[in-house]
Amino acid sequence: MDIENLFTLDHLLFSTRKCRCCGKEKDLLNDFYQTRKDRGKYASSYAYECKSCTIKRIIQKRKQNLMSIEWCYPDW
Repeated sequence: MDIENLFTLDHLLFSTRKCRCCGKEKDLLNDFYQTRKDRGKYASSYAYECKSCTIKRIIQKRKQNLMSIEWCYPDW
């Protein structure tokens, strides 16, 4: 029995991942950012947070930083 014919490369690589924020299962290559570009296309080199959740988190964090800065007119 030839084992190589039973398994393909897709069985060994993860093609989907569950986002840790929204809990939805999404495509690994299209919907997640790579954390380290030099590691190649391994599943371990992709983030656990999807692109849409990452964008929402960054925008929300930047809004909080802008709101925390108290601006006043310069006293010249």
